Amino acid sequence: MPTAVPDVDRASSQTVKAQLALRDLILSGDLKPGDRISELNLVDRLGMSRTPIRMALARLEDEGFLEAIPSGGFTIKAFGERDVYDAIELRGTLEGFAARIAAERGVRGRIIEEMKDAIRRIDDIAALPALSVDHFSDYVDLNGRFHALLVEAADSPVLKRQIERTLNLPFASPSGFVRVQAELPEARKILIIAQDHHTCVVRAIEDREGTRAEALMREHARLAQRNLQLALRDQGTRSLLPGAVLIRGAMRSGVF
Repeated sequence: MPTAVPDVDRASSQTVKAQLALRDLILSGDLKPGDRISELNLVDRLGMSRTPIRMALARLEDEGFLEAIPSGGFTIKAFGERDVYDAIELRGTLEGFAARIAAERGVRGRIIEEMKDAIRRIDDIAALPALSVDHFSDYVDLNGRFHALLVEAADSPVLKRQIERTLNLPFASPSGFVRVQAELPEARKILIIAQDHHTCVVRAIEDREGTRAEALMREHARLAQRNLQLALRDQGTRSLLPGAVLIRGAMRSGVF
């Protein structure tokens, strides 16, 4: 008897496809805060059936992009400055906890060496005489790899699930503002500070200094807050920020 697993996989794939397409419409500004959307109008717009769209809408509500309307359907949510702050701070808190338990429990040597390799490759980028958008694209991949290895180092499935949920929150990703950073005059300075955090947290984990490792990762996350504040200070860099249209107003000096 044929198995139903391929049908399940196909349905899951269609849901992910709908979720990504809808998220892109929101982050690009094609769908704006306050806009009302429903399954039916998305069927035509995305060219997909109602079932994956229904699942995608539920997932995006869970991620915080949508708000359910009592009468049916959803509206696109806007985010205040504190919402953005909390998303980044939550990610830093969880990554800090990951660093602490990695230090306290010990880490397999392979993971530490892979973290150091990512750091060395970012060092090569930082040493270049000029930094282009392509260089920062490479940095995004390496930075994402470092953060993924940190979670692996904690060896906690429970914590890993919570961090994955947090990374789906708008503006919470550790690489969420890197494209903007590439256009900032302070780009190299911020990259160097971030690299120092990377280096010091690995050393703290190796030395079994849990408290220090945790504090470093929490401080590291706040670089994203700094990048965001710098990005929103003028229209040129603001336009490079995915989802900037969702943020109500501009960052005020001193919020972060």
